[in-house]
Amino acid sequence: MILDDFRLTDQVAIVTGGGAGIGRAIAVAFAEAGADVVVAARTQGSLDETVRAIEATGRSGLAVVADVMVEEDLERLVAATLERFGKVSILVNNAGGSLPRPAMQTSQRYLTTALHFNAVAPFLLSKLAAQAMVDTHGSGSIVNISSRSGDLVMTSMLAYGAGKAALNMITQNLAADLAPTVRVKAIGVGGVATQAMDFVMNDDGLRSTYEQNTPMGRIGQPRDIAAAALYLAAPASSWVTGVVLRVDGGTTAPSFDIPVPPLEPRG
Repeated sequence: MILDDFRLTDQVAIVTGGGAGIGRAIAVAFAEAGADVVVAARTQGSLDETVRAIEATGRSGLAVVADVMVEEDLERLVAATLERFGKVSILVNNAGGSLPRPAMQTSQRYLTTALHFNAVAPFLLSKLAAQAMVDTHGSGSIVNISSRSGDLVMTSMLAYGAGKAALNMITQNLAADLAPTVRVKAIGVGGVATQAMDFVMNDDGLRSTYEQNTPMGRIGQPRDIAAAALYLAAPASSWVTGVVLRVDGGTTAPSFDIPVPPLEPRG
């Protein structure tokens, strides 16, 4: 049956940023589809909640406290997965993000950090996981959680947009290098109801504007992204690699603008 192609029976997945929001939704969805799931984040308490949700599906979960900005933590994450489950077959690079900041207020350090968090760290973990996949499972699938900020022009999003644009190109180039053994894809995420969108969700005016400017008429839910991630991780997408799948409610332009101070002569 075609639905069997969406099963992840006895596969082992790593999900970064798995303590809440999109990461948690993906981890639980993968468990519901039959996978054992390792979740990583910097906070033990949030990870424990995700593991409980994973185990409620009947699958096994493992929480690994890790900072994706620290390369030794990435190595330890893969090692802990292999020690517990003996293999890796799926990686979801979900950890990332940067707060909006006007370009003229963006320092070299801020831009460098955004690039590392959103592009360099996923690349480094992908290298480690891809080798582990080939060594222990024979093949694998990597799903990068990107953003429409990586291909839409948005005010105050220079650092974040640059990071996600870099992640999109890493996805496509890494897919070419690793095919056909490891498939590499990304999801271009639109506005989703997570903590990062609280400033929109909690402002009736902003929320109304956002919904009116989104063709599908609503803000996304973590489950929307989890469903796409499941497709890209599962055998159903076995002929798919190097793509950035847009899951954004049909967005073709920013749903609202973030005000930017005008550039004026220094007095």
